[in-house]
Amino acid sequence: MPEPREPEGVIASTGMGGAMDLATSEGESLEKTPGGPAGTGPQDKPRSLWSDAWRDLRRNPVFIIAGLVILFLVFISLWPGAITWMSPLKCDLAKAQQGSQPGHPFGFNGQGCDVYTRTVYGARTSVTVGVCATLGVAILGSVLGGLAGFFGGTWDSVLSRITDVFFAIPVVLGGLVLLSVVTNNSIWPVIGFMVLLGWPQISRIARGSVITVKQNDYVQAARALGASNSRMLLRHITPNAVAPVIVVATIALGTYIALEATLSYLGVGLKPPSVSWGIDISAASPYIRNAPHALLWPSGALAITVLAFIMLGDAVRDALDPKLR
Repeated sequence: MPEPREPEGVIASTGMGGAMDLATSEGESLEKTPGGPAGTGPQDKPRSLWSDAWRDLRRNPVFIIAGLVILFLVFISLWPGAITWMSPLKCDLAKAQQGSQPGHPFGFNGQGCDVYTRTVYGARTSVTVGVCATLGVAILGSVLGGLAGFFGGTWDSVLSRITDVFFAIPVVLGGLVLLSVVTNNSIWPVIGFMVLLGWPQISRIARGSVITVKQNDYVQAARALGASNSRMLLRHITPNAVAPVIVVATIALGTYIALEATLSYLGVGLKPPSVSWGIDISAASPYIRNAPHALLWPSGALAITVLAFIMLGDAVRDALDPKLR
């Protein structure tokens, strides 16, 4: 009678310089690919924060509605002639304060200009100012705040005191003082003013995010392996610290659009013949009883635009915040 045979062993490395005996079935299981049965593909890779956020955003109706509104605003900002055929500077005093007419659905303002055309062209100014100001604020604030949070020490202390000074300046009052002496009738002085007073908020957000991220184990491991400061900032810290900056910048974009309209309404932002919702609201205010439509349409467009960007920022915040999952 043949003697029972022992199962064939397989030598597997322990990963620490040694080895251990495994049964044949266990050894075969180690050699199999993680795809499971033959004919199936490899297992799905773990999703990143950004892929999870995009998946959540696509299922969020608030994000979809806000995104569609913003896409429409961008479209009419780039190609206003696609939905209007008149010039925003063409006015006829004989039609001043008249209501809706065929071909002029929004009526005319106090100077006889077509309100529909000026409302369409006003989107270009508001979107351009909002986007440029947000990019400038985000870049300047992120760089200064990120460097302060990473290096700390004297640089961090000096930047913190500078931001405290800027936080003490009222935005509207600062605009009245600084922009009242500007004679250049373009959007760039307004954008420069917003960047000048807006970067401290992003700077503090970026500083706190970098301080949190640089304490993680993978950053400490990269430092122990001899990674340079620039490599740690670009490869390890920035990708994981930028989410709060994106959220705050998205919400602030709507705020900058409202700020431009406010400064233009007060007469220190954009000035005629520039086309802006703030200018039209200011010009229509004295005629609110006789021609309320001239005030209603630019005000409504401004409110919808600001609300769309705030809704977009809220949706992005919910998708990027792991605590809200």
